[in-house]
Amino acid sequence: MLRVHSMIERSCDVVAALAVAAAISLSFSPALAQRGASCHGGQSFDQFLAGLKQQAVAAGVSQRAIAQAAPYLVYDQSIVNRDRGQRVFGQIFTVFAGRMASEGRRVKGQQLIKQHAQAFARAEKEYGVPPAVIAAFWALESDFGAVQGNLSTLRSLVSLAYDCRRSEMFQQETIAALKIVDRGDLAPGEMIGSWAGELGQTQFLPRHYFDYAVDYDGDGRRDLLHSPADVIGSTAHYIATGLKWRRGEPWLQEVAVPANLPWDQADLLVKQPRTQWAQWGVTYPDGRPLPKDDMPASLLLPMGRSGPAFLAYANFAAYTEWNNSLIYSTTAAYLATRIAGAPPMRKPNAQVAQLSFEQMKELQRLLVRAGFDVGKIDGVLGQQTRTGVKAMQIKYGQPADSWPTAELLAKMGSTAAPAPSAAAEPPFRPVARPGVAPAERRTRNPPASMPQ
Repeated sequence: MLRVHSMIERSCDVVAALAVAAAISLSFSPALAQRGASCHGGQSFDQFLAGLKQQAVAAGVSQRAIAQAAPYLVYDQSIVNRDRGQRVFGQIFTVFAGRMASEGRRVKGQQLIKQHAQAFARAEKEYGVPPAVIAAFWALESDFGAVQGNLSTLRSLVSLAYDCRRSEMFQQETIAALKIVDRGDLAPGEMIGSWAGELGQTQFLPRHYFDYAVDYDGDGRRDLLHSPADVIGSTAHYIATGLKWRRGEPWLQEVAVPANLPWDQADLLVKQPRTQWAQWGVTYPDGRPLPKDDMPASLLLPMGRSGPAFLAYANFAAYTEWNNSLIYSTTAAYLATRIAGAPPMRKPNAQVAQLSFEQMKELQRLLVRAGFDVGKIDGVLGQQTRTGVKAMQIKYGQPADSWPTAELLAKMGSTAAPAPSAAAEPPFRPVARPGVAPAERRTRNPPASMPQ
C-alpha cells in the first residue's frame, strides 16, 4: 500500500526468475551475512535471530508459531542488494497513468465491483470508502491479484531486519508476520510476496496486515492473498481507519484552467474554496462552472500549467499517505474516478517538455546551492524539489507552477546541456518503500502490477 514495492522481482519473466534463483543460491554465505553485524554489536545472523525470536515471544508470539516459521527465517543477501538498489518513479504523469490506469483496468475494475457487489456494498456501508477507490488500489498494486510477488516474505523481512539501513522497522515487521502466523491467517509457506515484505492483493506490510485485515468471507481467517472479499474489506478498513478517509466526500476532479491563473496558488499545500477557483476561471473540463461553495480544494498540476489539471480534495491525502510519490498517488486517484464513471482526462494541446534525468539532478544541485533542502540528489521531481522550483520561478518572474523547465535551469546558472525531450523519460525506477508508520509506509516500491 502508498508503501514502496519492487516490480522486477514480481515479474514472471523466466530469465528474471533464473537470475533471482542464482542470486539466492549465493546469498546464504556466512561471509555475506556479516555485513549486517556492524549495527548489532558484531552479532552473527544466528545470534541476531535468536534475539529477535526472544523479542517476538515477549510480544506475545507463541513458540509454536516460531517453530513453524523457523525454516523460512534465513538470511538472503540478494534481498538486501535489491533494497540498496531501489529507486523512485521517474516517469512523466501522462505516461505512467497511461500504462497503469489503462482502459482495460477501468473495465475490469467495474466488472469486479459487480462480481463482488455484496462485499463492496458492505465495505462502503461499514467504512464509507467507495468501491471505485478500493478497486483502483487493487488494480495498481497487483493487477487485481494477478501479480503479488514470488519471494518468501519471512526470508525478506528477516534479511532486511539484519541489515543496518532500516533494521528496527523490519524487526517489527518480522514480529508482525509471526503474529499473522500465530493468529492462523496464513501459514509460513503461504507468505509469498515482494522482496520488501509486502503481502496480498493490495500489498500490505505485515503490521498493517495484522492491524487492518478483516475476515469478510467468514472462513475464520484473514486471507489477503486468495480471498477477494477479505481483500475488499481489509483495504476499505485500512483506507478508512489508517488513512482517515472522509465518508461521502470527493477525492479528485479534473478541471480546465485559464491561462492567467495565479499559478503560485497551484500547490497541494494551498487550499481555496471552490468558489474562489471558480472566480479565477477554473471550470470543469467541458466548460461547466464549478459549484460555488466553500468546499476546500487544492489545484494539482502534475506536469505544470501545460498538462492535466485537477482539484484535489481532503481525501486526496489518503493517496499521498498510501504512496508519497505524486505520480503514483495522482494515478491511483485518477483511476478511481475513471472506474467511478468519469471520462478520460484531456490530452495536453502540445507535448510537455520534461528535463532529462541528468538535467533534473543538475537542477537539484543548483537548488541545494540556493539553500533548498531537496532531499537526495536523485533526478526525481519530488515534493521538496517542486517546492524549490516554485520558489525560484517566483524569484525569476516565471509562472510558478512548480514544473521545472530548461528556461529555469538556464536562469539558475546551468551551463549544461541539451534541451529537454518531451518523448524520452528516464527509465522506470522502483520507489523505496519505508514501512513503519503510515506516513513512512506510504512511500512504496513500484506496484506489483507495473510492467517492466
